[in-house]
Amino acid sequence: MKRILIVFGTRPEAIKLCPLVRQLRLSPDAYTVKVCVTAQHREMLDHALDAFSIQPDYDLDLMQPRQTLAGLTARILAALDPVLETERPDLVIVQGDTATTLAGALAAFYREIPVAHVEAGLRTGDMAQPFPEEMNRVLTSRLAAWHFAPTARAAEALLREGTAREKLFVTGNTGIDAVLYVRDALDSGALRAPDWPWLEPGKHLVLVTSHRRESFGPGLESVMRALARLASRGDVQIVYPVHRNPNVTGPAHALLAGLPHVTLLDPLPYVPFVDLMRRCKLIITDSGGIQEEAPSLGKPVLVLRAKTERPEAVDAGTVKLVGVDQDRIVAEAARLLDDPAEYARLTRIHNPYGDGHACERIAEALAKQPAVDRA
Repeated sequence: MKRILIVFGTRPEAIKLCPLVRQLRLSPDAYTVKVCVTAQHREMLDHALDAFSIQPDYDLDLMQPRQTLAGLTARILAALDPVLETERPDLVIVQGDTATTLAGALAAFYREIPVAHVEAGLRTGDMAQPFPEEMNRVLTSRLAAWHFAPTARAAEALLREGTAREKLFVTGNTGIDAVLYVRDALDSGALRAPDWPWLEPGKHLVLVTSHRRESFGPGLESVMRALARLASRGDVQIVYPVHRNPNVTGPAHALLAGLPHVTLLDPLPYVPFVDLMRRCKLIITDSGGIQEEAPSLGKPVLVLRAKTERPEAVDAGTVKLVGVDQDRIVAEAARLLDDPAEYARLTRIHNPYGDGHACERIAEALAKQPAVDRA
């Protein structure tokens, strides 16, 4: 039996790892699975845990107001070590590119515990974009024993960096497992779709998320002005769940609050957010996860970045990079809203990130690895 500790701390990590927790727990004779959350993000993490009915075995509750990257990383390392000493797992699983991912991999490495990295191999080749996630991914890859790449391109990046082929598996992205699980549950009524009394009938719903650190300041202000211009068309309703970071809430409320056809919301739990994704006309975002999820729902995406570590969707034609220039954002959004042929081209349901069975493939790969004798 393999003793597995799964470590995560943010909502995106929870969304992508909770389906894996559920999958591994379908085989209790093969795995003992424990979950440790750092609560790098507190409220948004809890919403995701609730969506998948996951109760952590360890909740480190480390989030602090205005936390720095250095302070957070140091707290995660210090708090994880006693958990690893108590559990003595055969394997630690981390996901993606957050401070929790890097610190979780490093803490396990210090204890000589193998690390499995889910969503491995994403690269922009630029340590500054996205910051600090690109660095977190690269260092985690150096620490990991097992690499679960979402796409062939991600696997190729790892091979170029010297990853052993036998330690590398192309699985698809577990985030697709998550969004399809919630979509199907909403469609069947197993999950209740929220009531949205503020929705404006007859308007094109444009769903927005924007919170990237590299856009803080003039870049984010440019995005807000672009959204205001789109709302002024009259046939659009902008719906924007605003990240709680003061660098985001400040310009969002200063430039958008009170405008006609603009709805600013608090951050949403995962299930209501998926419901808005399936209802909307298009999505404007700087989120990595949404670039992966939206194609499964047939929604075009304008990405508020100059570079992306997820180029497969760009190549597939389901997302388009627009950066933070307000004129370009407005022009590309207007093109999708006004040109049915262009909209149809970007709404083909073709998802290069997977088919909803990534967790099964990861479980199959882990089942073939021998357990470590840590007695």
